[in-house]
Amino acid sequence: MNKFYLAAFLLCAFPLAAQEHQDPSAEPRTMPLWDGKAPGALGDADSDRPTITLYAASTGQGPTAAVIVFPGGSYGYLATNHEGRQPANWLNAMGLVAFVVKYRIGPRYHHPIELGDAQRAIRVVRARAKEFGVAPDKIGVMGFSAGGHLASTAATHFDSGIPQSSDPIDRASCRPDFAILAYPVISFTAEYTHQGSRKNLLGENPKPELVKELSSELNVTPTTPPTFLFSSSTDTVVPPENSVAFYLALHKADVPAELHIFENAPHGVGLDLADPSVGEWGTLLLHWLRERKVLPN
Repeated sequence: MNKFYLAAFLLCAFPLAAQEHQDPSAEPRTMPLWDGKAPGALGDADSDRPTITLYAASTGQGPTAAVIVFPGGSYGYLATNHEGRQPANWLNAMGLVAFVVKYRIGPRYHHPIELGDAQRAIRVVRARAKEFGVAPDKIGVMGFSAGGHLASTAATHFDSGIPQSSDPIDRASCRPDFAILAYPVISFTAEYTHQGSRKNLLGENPKPELVKELSSELNVTPTTPPTFLFSSSTDTVVPPENSVAFYLALHKADVPAELHIFENAPHGVGLDLADPSVGEWGTLLLHWLRERKVLPN
């Protein structure tokens, strides 16, 4: 085990200092995104109630940066362990507060429900930043596969808050300050589109304008937040062309971005810290976060 991963393991196992408002030794805390019934809910089952789970950071004293994690699963299920809990624990070890979102999914739910859940999660963290020990100007999103599509959608569709809302949470901005996209689904118009994600999110026969609106590479602007991306050349489920297309759009818009395409890795690797190649993506991300001043050097 190299020194970086040993340090990460020790930080996870032995928290050093508590946040101002959170005890890092406490169990993760799950909260509903809305009090009462969520907008657009089709019932009152667990799957109809979107939530956010707080994982307190293992190091540092607040306020610190936060990352809101969207697990993948083709918009048909949620890979909440290796693309949710495990990344949250790793982020904690790096001194970041993490939140894992259980968003509503297809085929029961379609757009704009998923995006609404993602935007609400960002607003909740920003509006309650002091309570969570979070810096309100250092709130990022992280998504894997279809969760990467949701994170990229949140990074290209946002507002500065709804000032007339009676809900103080809705008055907070839903723009993420940075984005981390792991082998993300990006395009719904290209030949390499992940058809399962498109169908689960948009239904059988979506209107062409909606397909373009939800193809993230077509919606990048200079206000899109700085983004870190990685994929692999051997990913045949969500080909790396998705990440490349988004990177090129960011580059054209002069948005700071960093892209890594590894030679060999299957789809859905998660952290994969044991792999000597793709497992380095966490180290590269750590350096990027330090360069962006999200984490101190």
